[in-house]
Amino acid sequence: MITLTMAKALNAGMRRALEADPKVVIAGEDVGKLGGVFRVTEGLQKDFGEHRVIDSPLAESGIVGTAVGMALRGYRPVCEIQFDGFVYPAFDQIVSQLARLHYRSRGLLQMPIVIRVPYGGGIGAVEHHSESPEAYFCHTPGLKVVTCSDPVDAYWMIQQAIASDDPIIFFEPKRRYHERAELDESLAPAPLHSARVARPGTDVTLIAYGPMVKTCLDAAEAAAEEGHQLEVIDLRTLSPLDMAVVYESVQKTGRVVTVHEAQLNLGLGAELAARITEQCFYSLEAPVLRVGGFDIPYPPSRVEEEYLPDLDRVLDMVDRSLAY
Repeated sequence: MITLTMAKALNAGMRRALEADPKVVIAGEDVGKLGGVFRVTEGLQKDFGEHRVIDSPLAESGIVGTAVGMALRGYRPVCEIQFDGFVYPAFDQIVSQLARLHYRSRGLLQMPIVIRVPYGGGIGAVEHHSESPEAYFCHTPGLKVVTCSDPVDAYWMIQQAIASDDPIIFFEPKRRYHERAELDESLAPAPLHSARVARPGTDVTLIAYGPMVKTCLDAAEAAAEEGHQLEVIDLRTLSPLDMAVVYESVQKTGRVVTVHEAQLNLGLGAELAARITEQCFYSLEAPVLRVGGFDIPYPPSRVEEEYLPDLDRVLDMVDRSLAY
């Protein structure tokens, strides 16, 4: 049993992947000598060499485009996009090439590429450093999209993603990088594309992912003091969505609040609300309600705490659901 931060857990997971398969390579801006701006890849270039942990030019389109070519030659590239807002220059390569090649080749070509994206706010950063762009990629057929919420999941999920033959967008909640948890490697990890019940409850289902899972767990702790038992679901996989866990919870509680940092308009919460209404309509005691960021560009850091969903906003929506 060891205690790791999320950043160290990701580092340990990638180290194991590099050890297990010589075709695994890591590429990105400052991932080698510096160890990444968040030090997630620290020490990997020193131990595995510059030919496997590659400091790339400042060109996200080039990073992903090169990875596509390497995957066609049998490699398993792991690309780091330094910050969420820097992924847009690579968007064309991701949606026009990476997401399509398996289908375009009628299944003959595999694209075992992982694109790591630190995402979300809460670190007091400047513009383009606190985005939540997950919905763009969830909307793109041919991509798998996952996100970890704690160090244990980070450790296992990065290894599972690298071992997968599918192209995977791997979102890492940057404001959780320094949170700690105990890791027991003797316990079998959950399947990569599965949701989990992070806290059982009976009154309201909170559905979250990435950085908002901890916020929802804190909300559930506070609600318990008032006699309300909130069930918290960590989606873990955003595309494909594991709806079986969600439906089972909704049929038990009858009330649902979705929570994410991204803007509400056309976000994951809207898709969840639609699916839950279609499949669990007669189990619902109230409409599916949503908590998210406001429909504006991410604000300056001095006011980001007003923008980000917090415990109070989640509990206010829980109260609205219970009032129906």
